[in-house]
Amino acid sequence: MIYEAVDPSAPIRQGDIFVGMPRIDLSLSKLSVVEHDGTTEAAWSDLLQEGKTEVVAVVGLRPVMGIVLTQDCDAIRAPQITLCEVRPFAQVDGIATQAKDAKSWVSILTKQSRQNLKWFYLPPDSRFAIGERMAADFRICISVLREDIESLRHRRVCRFNAVADEHFLERLAEFFRRYPVDEWYPFNREELRLYTAKNPDTTAFPWQAAEDSSSAAS
Repeated sequence: MIYEAVDPSAPIRQGDIFVGMPRIDLSLSKLSVVEHDGTTEAAWSDLLQEGKTEVVAVVGLRPVMGIVLTQDCDAIRAPQITLCEVRPFAQVDGIATQAKDAKSWVSILTKQSRQNLKWFYLPPDSRFAIGERMAADFRICISVLREDIESLRHRRVCRFNAVADEHFLERLAEFFRRYPVDEWYPFNREELRLYTAKNPDTTAFPWQAAEDSSSAAS
């Protein structure tokens, strides 16, 4: 498929795929804070209000698959390495549940991969512990000390081949430089009406509302 094996001694680089990376699960509204006389629950905002400068807390950790986002030059010397979580495709984009056959997947993996910049598709390959259709979810980032991840090189299962690697870098760049825009902003009154019929949460811009007012007044 689109992956290739990595020599364990090879430097860590962008696009390397690891298993067993630590994802931290915590709620700032309900922290288990360790005090000298035991453990209590507190909200982060309350701890800040108390003037706390250092807090020891119990947090949940669970192992996940991750892919390195940090650029190659920084991965050599930066104190922290950033990865994004790799999750089952159906959990990243619900449209995957609509796929019934190969034809459906072809449509999803071409059309949706161009429209949805939040993920990068990873096809299954049992040779590299990727047992189902997965996706790198750019919205969920994990930070690991470089020294720690270097000690976990044996958890690196593969990296992309040249074609997939180039595509991954471009998709990653597109995600972070994307411009959020409400696509209906140039619509006239009739276009907005048709759009709103299918997208009821749409809010008209002032100039569109003014157009409606002018039409009503006339």
